[in-house]
Amino acid sequence: MGDTRILILGLACLAIASVVKALSHEPELGSARVVFQTSYGDIEFGFYPTVAPKTVDHIFKLVRLGGYNTNHFFRVDKGFVAQVADVASGRSAPMNEEQRKEAEKTILGEFSDVKHVRGTLSMGRYDDPNSAQSSFSMLLGDAPHLDRQYETLRKLEEVPKVTKGDETLRKLEEVPTRREGIFVMPTERITILSTYYYG
Repeated sequence: MGDTRILILGLACLAIASVVKALSHEPELGSARVVFQTSYGDIEFGFYPTVAPKTVDHIFKLVRLGGYNTNHFFRVDKGFVAQVADVASGRSAPMNEEQRKEAEKTILGEFSDVKHVRGTLSMGRYDDPNSAQSSFSMLLGDAPHLDRQYETLRKLEEVPKVTKGDETLRKLEEVPTRREGIFVMPTERITILSTYYYG
């Protein structure tokens, strides 16, 4: 009798946990990771391949080709975003033909219910929802006004004992900036020294 009650209680807890997970709408992170190495520290990303599969594949290919190497953060707006420049115009090193071809591709919008909160990565684009290329923002705070307007393709990877990249983002938030139109831009070039992919 006692074993039956424990089994029923265990099954009920499992069912509740499944319902809570389903209601949270938080997609599963894939196993692949990308690391951006900067002079301020490393930033490691996890990805939502089921949320924005074409965009994630595009970013993976650019990383494997070395497209983001020597690129930079052109925008750092404390509490809002740190944004990586488009690969085609943001690199200081010349590109080969394969890098250029991939960097200049435009990606159809893959919008989702994933919330724009600190640590979320979101594609940059022009007014046309299908104009994203390779620029993306790392959110430095919650931005609900971006929900369902921009692709949320991946999230900064958080490890229980070590945060991989959040301290780097905090350092970026402290760099001196200047306002240019609607953008808050760093006064110094914040270069992505190298990138790598694993998983």
